[in-house]
Amino acid sequence: MSNVARIAMKKWIALLLVVLLVLAAYVAAGPWLTVRGIRSAIKTQDATALSRQVDFPALRASLKHQLGNRLVRGVGAEAQANPIAAFGLTIATGVISTAVDGMVTPLGLAAVMEGRKVWKQVGDDFAPPDPAAPAPEPLHDAKYRYESPSRFTATILDEDARPLVFVLTRDGLRWRLTDIRLPP
Repeated sequence: MSNVARIAMKKWIALLLVVLLVLAAYVAAGPWLTVRGIRSAIKTQDATALSRQVDFPALRASLKHQLGNRLVRGVGAEAQANPIAAFGLTIATGVISTAVDGMVTPLGLAAVMEGRKVWKQVGDDFAPPDPAAPAPEPLHDAKYRYESPSRFTATILDEDARPLVFVLTRDGLRWRLTDIRLPP
């Protein structure tokens, strides 16, 4: 192999290493870029931009599952054995599903990320924001953490000082909000 061929090979290897390093840095910075995109979409009230950062179907499914589990555990095994209670549980599960579908929207998500209770915001669905009031920062004072190479969390405290954990997951190079772990 000639010197020219060796130099060319070394350049290709160096280029490949630089590309891999840039790709790794992009993936590592992905959660922060996603959080920044979510904040920007909420501030500008851009539902389309927010839907690029949030996997709404996965988020709804996760919240329905969490709330359904809480309901079943709260009712207890004795009540579940009762046919009337089981029927009531089925109806309650349907109500939870409908409520989650109605609340997991860009507006509801903004309220949760600001640490507010969603039902306070839902009533003012179409009210313009107060221009005199300072806009609250979504995910303000969040504690960020990688749980794995494809899972990242941002934890804030709600109005009652209970932790709300926002889970971002990676699919390929893209990070999206897919879950909100409710306080215990």
